[in-house]
Amino acid sequence: MNRRMKIVLPLLMAVVFVAGILLGDILSFQDNSLSNSSSKRQKLNRLINFIDKEYVDEVNTDSIVDITVASILENLDPHSAYISKQEYDFVQDNMRGDFVGIGISFYTIKDTIVVIRTLEKGPGEKAGLEAGDRILYADAVPLFGNNMTNDSITGLLKGPANSKVNLKVKRLGENNLLDFEINRGVVPLKSVDAGYMINDTLGYIKINRFAESTYSEFKAKMNQFATSEMKSVILDLRNNGGGFLRQATLILDEFIEDGKLLLFTKNKNGDLKETFASKLGDYGDQNLFVFIDEKSASASEIVAGAIQDNDRGIIIGRRSFGKGLVQREMNLGDGSAVRLTVARYYTPTGRSIQRPYENGNSEAYYSEYMERYSNGELLSKDSISTDDSLRYETPEGNIVYGGGGIIPDIFVPRNSSQDIQDIKFMYEGGVMDRFIFDLLDENRKYYNSLSKNDFLERNLITEEVLDRFTRYLGNYDMNYNFDDSSYFLKKHLKATMARQLFGSDLAEKISNENDPYIKRVLKINSPENPGQARLGVLNGQAESEEKLTTD
Repeated sequence: MNRRMKIVLPLLMAVVFVAGILLGDILSFQDNSLSNSSSKRQKLNRLINFIDKEYVDEVNTDSIVDITVASILENLDPHSAYISKQEYDFVQDNMRGDFVGIGISFYTIKDTIVVIRTLEKGPGEKAGLEAGDRILYADAVPLFGNNMTNDSITGLLKGPANSKVNLKVKRLGENNLLDFEINRGVVPLKSVDAGYMINDTLGYIKINRFAESTYSEFKAKMNQFATSEMKSVILDLRNNGGGFLRQATLILDEFIEDGKLLLFTKNKNGDLKETFASKLGDYGDQNLFVFIDEKSASASEIVAGAIQDNDRGIIIGRRSFGKGLVQREMNLGDGSAVRLTVARYYTPTGRSIQRPYENGNSEAYYSEYMERYSNGELLSKDSISTDDSLRYETPEGNIVYGGGGIIPDIFVPRNSSQDIQDIKFMYEGGVMDRFIFDLLDENRKYYNSLSKNDFLERNLITEEVLDRFTRYLGNYDMNYNFDDSSYFLKKHLKATMARQLFGSDLAEKISNENDPYIKRVLKINSPENPGQARLGVLNGQAESEEKLTTD
């Protein structure tokens, strides 16, 4: 790998992750009682007015206000954030878990819109659009040409719910354009990536964030397991940066006994607000495993902390991010908003999840997080520092620590191979998607004819495909030699292909082959006697943790 990519890839990973963390745990709140009575507050208003009316050059004072508000919030804490008017709709769509449109993802290839895939249960899928279709016109407006931006295309395809859009589509193998009349509708943005049975008794669910629809998505996946003999379930919260607290507590309710404390918050006045399990959930007898890593934050940490402190299940992975500040969203009256920190989260034993911070949203706060990649913490549990003054005990006598983040019961090291980390980033970040799309587009008829079993059994990612992918990266000045990680690369290229052909369940299943987290569960959770695993691990009787080389 060249020096440029060694610098760029980790930086991109950090930026994407921090953006997810800034979404945080959200409590909706509206407050229009902002007052200008204070002379200090009026000072800012006067300055903006002077610039607007008297300054010699034309100045966009709206942008000055945006910068000022963002700067104020940056100096409060790491997670208070400003959402501009331009960003607000996108953020709301992401957290609602749906949007109104025709339900496709697309590329612009040679100035033409090409469908990558239709979104499950979306209007496009129902109307019969297929991957590879070229959308040439929407309501007689041409969508091809160099003057069309993605924003303008999206604007034509989106619209009010139940409104119609007429598309003209070129499909490979068809001589004439195809006509589609599509009723725009609510399109889900999935927060549950996958749910499938690993074996006869062990289920797996991957949650990427806690959006408004997460609990209903979770229940739908669990209901699919109802006819199985499932005795254990994995909640995979790796890379989950948080979201709506209510969705996290609804899921906890399904596993934790009625009346048990799930979390509490404390505001600046010391007022406590406790949240308890409120019903006898459907899965109280399931053996439970929760996966976390250094990118699991906020609501993910609430889930892991509640499970751990109530001795309900086993936490597997690496120390979580350490984001335990509560934000409320406050409308600023012009379409923008702030997410202001109003309290702190605590686990049932009283642990603060939040990592220490000083001087607001300082560079040091995120630099400290990034030091985990160099100080050995991600490779050895012994490198995680603990403070005896922040030592807590669960009801069954298990020792847990505060001080920021959740320390797992079973540690799984991060694979130290940079090539493997780069491949994971390419898979999760979409770098492989365009290459695989072009590969499928060469023979859509063949690939679309494959059943899932045919797809799994056939060697579709050949050495020739690996060579082509390496050359493809080289065209973008990304130079790799994957000889030592060819198995890992093949697996993720095939998972990418599965995602485009069959959806995320099969993609995640392929991606998880030989996953060290799942291998840990399989070692301590036999189908014959799953209930004994939890007792052994939480009493410190689990086998010693060796470094696993497959990640």
